[in-house]
Amino acid sequence: MNKAELIASIADKADLTKAQATQALKSIESAVTEALKEGNKVSIVGFGSFETATRAARVGRNPSTGAEIEIPAAVIPKFKAGKALKDSVN
Repeated sequence: MNKAELIASIADKADLTKAQATQALKSIESAVTEALKEGNKVSIVGFGSFETATRAARVGRNPSTGAEIEIPAAVIPKFKAGKALKDSVN
C-alpha cells in the first residue's frame, strides 16, 4: 500500500474526504517527527511505538573500490510493533 492508497483507505473508513484524510495523515507525520526530533518516544497503545536510537560511528567499505570509509554516528528512528498489531498480522 502506498501513501495514496493509505489516504483513500483512511478517507473511506473515517467517512472523510481525501483532502481531510491527507491533512490528518500529514498532521500525524508532523507530530511524530517533531516528537522524535525532541528526543521523545511516541506510543500508540496496541499499534506500536516510535523512538530514536544512536548508531555508533563505524568503518565501512566502498563497494566499488574496496577503500575503507568512515561512517559517522547518527540518530535513527525506530518502530516497535505493539501486541495488538502483531496479533492481527499473525
